[in-house]
Amino acid sequence: MTRPFPHRLRRLLRWPVWPWSRGVGAHGVQDGRFLREVRQRAAAWRHHSDAALVDGIGMLRSSNRDRQSSDRSLIAELFAAVDEALWRHHGLRFYDVQLLAGLALARRAIAEMRTGEGKTFTTLLPAAWLALAGGGVHVMTVNAYLAERDHGLLAPVLARLGLKAGLLRSQAAPAEKRAAYACDITFGPGYEFGFDYLRDQTSALPRQSQSLGDALRQRRRGHAATLGQADACTGRLQRGHAAAIIDEADSVMIDEATTPLILAAASDGPAANAATYRAAFTVAEQLVNGQDYVVDMAAGFAALTAAGERRLAALGPPANAGLERPWVRYVEQALAARHLFSRDVHYVVVDAELRIVDSGTGRIFTDRTWRDGLHQALQAKEGIPITTEAHSLARITRQRYLGLYRHLCGMTGTAREAEDELSAIYDLETRVVPPHRPPRGQLWPTRVFASRDAKELAIADDTVRLHLLGRPVLLGSATIEASERLAEMLCRRGLEFRLLNGRQDEEEAAVIAMAGRAGAITVATNMAGRGTDIKLEPAAREAGGLHVIAAELQESARVDRQLIGRAARQGDPGSAQRFLAATDMLLVRHDPVLAREIAAIPNPSIPNPSIPIHRHEEWAGAALRRFVQRLDSLQRKMEAARRQQREELYKQDDWREEILRDLA
Repeated sequence: MTRPFPHRLRRLLRWPVWPWSRGVGAHGVQDGRFLREVRQRAAAWRHHSDAALVDGIGMLRSSNRDRQSSDRSLIAELFAAVDEALWRHHGLRFYDVQLLAGLALARRAIAEMRTGEGKTFTTLLPAAWLALAGGGVHVMTVNAYLAERDHGLLAPVLARLGLKAGLLRSQAAPAEKRAAYACDITFGPGYEFGFDYLRDQTSALPRQSQSLGDALRQRRRGHAATLGQADACTGRLQRGHAAAIIDEADSVMIDEATTPLILAAASDGPAANAATYRAAFTVAEQLVNGQDYVVDMAAGFAALTAAGERRLAALGPPANAGLERPWVRYVEQALAARHLFSRDVHYVVVDAELRIVDSGTGRIFTDRTWRDGLHQALQAKEGIPITTEAHSLARITRQRYLGLYRHLCGMTGTAREAEDELSAIYDLETRVVPPHRPPRGQLWPTRVFASRDAKELAIADDTVRLHLLGRPVLLGSATIEASERLAEMLCRRGLEFRLLNGRQDEEEAAVIAMAGRAGAITVATNMAGRGTDIKLEPAAREAGGLHVIAAELQESARVDRQLIGRAARQGDPGSAQRFLAATDMLLVRHDPVLAREIAAIPNPSIPNPSIPIHRHEEWAGAALRRFVQRLDSLQRKMEAARRQQREELYKQDDWREEILRDLA
């Protein structure tokens, strides 16, 4: 793939802004005919033995070799068999909406299914269909826990159909990985499939093609161990890229698309030039903002001015610095570490180790580092041991890696906002699947505050009120720091709660799963526990269902909708509300004018005694509507900017590939 797929102008009937609308309405005529056919064939399968079910799948496999992907008759027969296998193992049958989502995936599309609509079991349908063609099916999840969970749930059902499912473990030996890839269907975290592809690419490079001195340079940089492991493999890990099914597709294909997959040499050892990074940070602290350097919070960069470069040249680098790049870059990375990155927001320090925090989910990565000396600059900032920089062995963008698959599809709860990009980059249509039951959720008006303290005080008060009513409450914060401030406020009120902010990764799913108990309070970073269903207890349902509080808005309205969509699943009652303060990072970085306007007004939640109450409420309503409109416009602007960044990354990767091909 050398360039983006051709853009197709597709428009599907859309839901309104928030996720509790009815969606696309009744099924179309063709969909209704397909559903009736599946149900009729499933009824016939009920009279057959397990052995007959396996034999039937074998016959479908033979018939499938010359099939067309639009052959609904074969798909209906296969879906009916999967429905019967699901019933025999789990005592469940597919809803109509799950069958329609499965059909969309089998025909190469992205299916938008609301939270709680059964995406995990829906995976069985396209996985079994695509497995019939041979070549292997890769089911990609957002993390290793979900891959193991889904494999445990679905592998026994697939076994009843005579299909073998394997699990891809990150730290597994090459032989175990090859065995997993040899199965009909392979479950694993999405990034691990990409890294295994890069491992195959590096192991395929003949050692004799290295230039004189390459081996020595690699040993000095720490490359030798990694390359040696690759050479030790007797064969490739992957057997091809026939089909991929992506869970939480928008997260993988859109949100993470600006982060290339990079296979790097280990960087755990202490850096020989650690003093250089510390010296750079010391110099950065002495420079004057606006005179020696400038910081652009919105663009996310810090750079020296001409005066700053002259001052830096006069000082010169430290003796025996062991520079791997110009000294100016060390100081600029130190400036970025000082002004653009915050502890417990962008990273955490655990046991004297610096670990990156995923801005979208709050998840803490134990195996990722920032590039070009930024990681070391942050280590110098925190006064912890400085490790050797990781040097890249191979890289690929997620767009390009996913483009290797002949059949690509996926599911998510939020896709329609990104449908143009999914079409332009991946050549995929987006299908919005209606909910199984009519939604009953309510979106309460957005509340705006002049300060962070006023906002968090109001959030705590609302939480207490809803807790006393017996309603479960989920507070979604943007950062680990904010989640811990909210937790402290709840603690001072004597409330019991569960805190989930990326520091408790192992118990993440269990905490989220219990968030639907009557009166439960859960404080979590953004989409922590994404992929785990929140089921309501009967008492919680009677009290009004789960209430979700978005404590800080994200740059993307789609990410906000992911959080809000956790309430009111499958016809349950529920509600959600967004909170905004003038000091929130979204406004401070990207619209300081709006931030100042909000900070200057009286708090709409605290009436001004000099204004009659009815006049105050009327003014507040108009002001709030104006602020919310501008906020929505800002989020659309930020989404467009992020999309442009992803497109530029793809073009850069395309240019890199063309250069390498010309050199070869």
